Amino acid sequence: MKPLRIILSGGGTGGHIFPAVAIANQLKQQVPHAEILFVGALGRMEMEKVPAAGYQIIGVPIAGLQRRFTLQNFKLPFLILKSLWLTRKIIKAFKPHVVVGTGGYASGPVLKAATAMGIPTLIQEQNGYAGITNKLLAKKVNRICVGYEGMEVFFPKEKILLTGNPVRQDINDLDSKRQQAQSFFNLNPNLKTILVIGGSLGAKTINESIASGLELFKTNQVQLIWQTGKSYADTALQLLTQHQSKLLQASAFIQRMDMAYAAADVVISRAGASSVTELCNGHKACILVPSPNVAEDHQTKNAMALVNKQAAILVKDDEAPQKLVAQAIQLLNDETQLQILKTNIRQFAYPNSASVIAHEVLKLANYTT
Repeated sequence: MKPLRIILSGGGTGGHIFPAVAIANQLKQQVPHAEILFVGALGRMEMEKVPAAGYQIIGVPIAGLQRRFTLQNFKLPFLILKSLWLTRKIIKAFKPHVVVGTGGYASGPVLKAATAMGIPTLIQEQNGYAGITNKLLAKKVNRICVGYEGMEVFFPKEKILLTGNPVRQDINDLDSKRQQAQSFFNLNPNLKTILVIGGSLGAKTINESIASGLELFKTNQVQLIWQTGKSYADTALQLLTQHQSKLLQASAFIQRMDMAYAAADVVISRAGASSVTELCNGHKACILVPSPNVAEDHQTKNAMALVNKQAAILVKDDEAPQKLVAQAIQLLNDETQLQILKTNIRQFAYPNSASVIAHEVLKLANYTT
């Protein structure tokens, strides 16, 4: 049987990296001897996370367009040209059967080079609103796997496959882990728990909103598991020292997110595609606070897909400091609303997404397992 070689490219944030790793893991599971190479952006998160997941990665000097006036924007055309040249060299040397892009700076040049060289390509678009790069690439790529319905407004309908977004698989059976999770976080099983996550890089508004509402957690006897991100971790820990309550705990990063989800009765989160997908697959009642600092306001569109089906609650970023904690505690005490959200969010779950996408990659490669 011929060796299978696949290039994956995705990075910048966990929302692009973890789906790519999930696809790679499924490919290795279905074809153990497959050779997999990642291409990422130098200096970005993928250069650390991908090797930690056990895969080789090559970095190229691509960067994104800055929204404010900066000299970096003048360098961008040269970085794009250099990255295209380097990705062509990488593709020629590795000879992949298929190239997969999950978004992020490096994904564009890699897919652009691959389509120009006649190599089968697949895009995995996580968001409910497609970015400019993927809309441009859609004309040339062979397959487009999407996380939301209605994406034919952005892409050719005949190329689209609704797969959901690939995320970690350990969140598919959270109910069976609840007791273990409560022990893991030293929680009181007789009290309710709120989990706060701001994405892989943290979220300033969410962190500041939680910080200003810590007294409400204490007075309402609500337990808090708070993932702050690196930049806010020291501040959060200082605040918890002042409050001195066993109800409150914070950390920069939670390694066992399956335990955190399993312990939570309500989750407060940004509305990045991976976070939303994990909430759907885990059937969690959630309050979403979309980041306003993303392209095409795609987090609001991700959130509204759920809100319109009574599957989540949305709090606007600029209203979070005044409303977020109080609304979360109100939801926590409304058992009827909790059950409505948990029931309705199930319709958005695609627990086998990575496996379905891996199968599409193998089809493009004309590879039979």
